[in-house]
Amino acid sequence: MSSDDLERRYRRLLAVYPWEHRRAYEDEMLAVLVAGARPGQRRPAAGDALNLVGAGLRARLRVSARGFTGPTWADAAAVTGLLVGSILLALAGKSLLDQLIRDPSMPPGYGPGSPDLVDWLRVAGWAGVCVAVLVGWRWLAAGLAWAGAIGWGALVAPQAGDDLTYVVDTLPRIALAVVAAAALTVPAPRHPVIALLGVRRLAALLLAPAVMAGLLEINRVTSPTFDLVGEASYQAFYGIEASSELVLWLYVAGLATAALTMLAALVRLDPGVRRRIVVMLLPVAALALVIDSALAGWSTSTMYMGHVIPLVPAQWAMLVLVPPVTFLAGALLVRRREETMRMVALGRAADREQPVGQ
Repeated sequence: MSSDDLERRYRRLLAVYPWEHRRAYEDEMLAVLVAGARPGQRRPAAGDALNLVGAGLRARLRVSARGFTGPTWADAAAVTGLLVGSILLALAGKSLLDQLIRDPSMPPGYGPGSPDLVDWLRVAGWAGVCVAVLVGWRWLAAGLAWAGAIGWGALVAPQAGDDLTYVVDTLPRIALAVVAAAALTVPAPRHPVIALLGVRRLAALLLAPAVMAGLLEINRVTSPTFDLVGEASYQAFYGIEASSELVLWLYVAGLATAALTMLAALVRLDPGVRRRIVVMLLPVAALALVIDSALAGWSTSTMYMGHVIPLVPAQWAMLVLVPPVTFLAGALLVRRREETMRMVALGRAADREQPVGQ
């Protein structure tokens, strides 16, 4: 009975190893471990348990690292890099236009300042990323994306002392830049991005963000003027402003159409590629959700107190840990799902090959 208990406990420890490793070596490893046990031993020695867990985790890391360079991950990373690059290019372009075009709703004498070198570099940099991806210069695209992400962070970080809410609100955009840079660092896919997406889907991913940014900019410069507030119909919906409800919903319909067009282009991709794109974008969504929910009270308190309220260590930990943990959890779920689907397919194939009546 003690031998059975020891074997069962060793099997639990061996579960740390990847499934492929256990299939090939579990019985052999188990036989060696049980044979080396002391007479009457019922539990693994602490040293053996520590060695098994450490070796199993290292094996899982090696398998995971190889998986991220596989063809499906490479294809998904290429699409993600281009998609996020086009989104950041659209955002940078809108920010530049905000500086160049005065908002007519503002009172006379109030308006944006002139764009500085950083505004122009941001547009040029993300445009360069998109062009480099399309041409096939992945290392240039990755270098530009990393330069943009690191430079953006370096510009924002010094403001943490005076305007911490601005820094926190900017984190999702910086996270998008990091996602683009990390995705483009993955080795090149089997096919060029144009061949992978096709002309129509490629056009949708490039043009939809630009159309959305253009609609928002048009809305900004055509919103009801300052001196007409109170004298004319004034409609607002999540920052979109218009003089009539019809115009407001036309803007909303245009934005929704552009977003759905971009989503439709992604939905028609291979399911494995599509799932991995979602996994790579989930960290940004999770970070934005944490900021909008868990830190909403802190942001409101900071605004009404009139001075910066420092974040406590638990809040910093959320901001730092939520994105990588979300990515790893998503990657693990995708892996488990695909392993399950593969085993089911193997079982069905075996059932079909089994002779009738056997």
